[in-house]
Amino acid sequence: MNIEYRKANMEDLYEITKLIKSAVICMEEAEIYQWDEIYPDKVTIKQDIENKDLYIGTVDRKIAVICVINKICDEAYNDGNWQYLDTEYRIIHRLCVHPDFQNKGVGKITMKYIESKLRNEGIKSIRLDVFTKNPYAIKLYKNLGYNIAGIAEWRMGKFYLMEKCLTSN
Repeated sequence: MNIEYRKANMEDLYEITKLIKSAVICMEEAEIYQWDEIYPDKVTIKQDIENKDLYIGTVDRKIAVICVINKICDEAYNDGNWQYLDTEYRIIHRLCVHPDFQNKGVGKITMKYIESKLRNEGIKSIRLDVFTKNPYAIKLYKNLGYNIAGIAEWRMGKFYLMEKCLTSN
């Protein structure tokens, strides 16, 4: 599958919010209650775009996947047992695959793209959080070599804090 990645712009906002709404419906059908009308909301997505942190992956000019890459994190990340404390890191937020593209390897392809991009920028590790009741996301990250560094508790429940070293020290 050929996925083209770029930073999102305001013209993408409507399609991105539609993608998220579709994904929430799909997650709820699978009894995964991690996102709702409160989060991630349009204001958050708009800010991600304004900060130039939101990336989209398109297939045939349709947005197939979105994700945010930055260094911003909730204070619960301070409690993580991070293994790569002295490295330059980035945090992945709101990785979301459009339901039309799920179960086709888009999440894995996107994560490998992000890892390669960050490695080329000299970033040494990646951190993220994943809902403990989302077995699909947990499997993706574990299969890609991410390790659990702690647990955070937020409004929707418990989330694993995870990380991966991008260098082979």
